[in-house]
Amino acid sequence: MIRFLIRLAGFLLLAGGFASLVIDGTRSIAVSAVTVTRAGDAWYALSPSTLNLVQAATERYAAPWLWDPLLVSVLFVPVFLLLGGLGFLLLVIGRQPAAPIGWSSRD
Repeated sequence: MIRFLIRLAGFLLLAGGFASLVIDGTRSIAVSAVTVTRAGDAWYALSPSTLNLVQAATERYAAPWLWDPLLVSVLFVPVFLLLGGLGFLLLVIGRQPAAPIGWSSRD
């Protein structure tokens, strides 16, 4: 059951990454220049209060250095790469285990 949920989340994230790639491609064609939506810009457009909340919580409860070099650099990654990468990672984690050598699946 858990494997199914992990794979479902992986497929949904992969679909979101593909949709973001199509949106960026359409926008690039419209303005005749390559445009890419960064993850931080997309998060700010969807919910600016939660972005500020995560920043404050990370700096206050975790470590201030964790926000600036690490999470800020993740927020500069294009959305399609971030969602596609996370989706692919979840699909790899949730895949079926390989059959042991010498066992037949025709039983």
